[in-house]
Amino acid sequence: MSTDTALRDVVRQYILKEFLPGVPASELTDDTPLISGGILDSLATVRLVAMLEERYKVEIEAHEASITHFNTVADIASLVHSKGAK
Repeated sequence: MSTDTALRDVVRQYILKEFLPGVPASELTDDTPLISGGILDSLATVRLVAMLEERYKVEIEAHEASITHFNTVADIASLVHSKGAK
């Protein structure tokens, strides 16, 4: 399994557990709109950022925690991967 695939799986599982309990995993794809779709609000985004920083030892700047980088699982994985996540 590639690092990117593993990172996407971690993000997807966290979102399902924390913000979409009871929703089948098949309903959260790499391209599901998270912010524009109302799944992530500002508090949820802050919680997700904190988890990513802790788990992947990266620093996400405040301006990066926006719809540009956090609207889909793919966007989030791309940002974290670009920061050197292992």
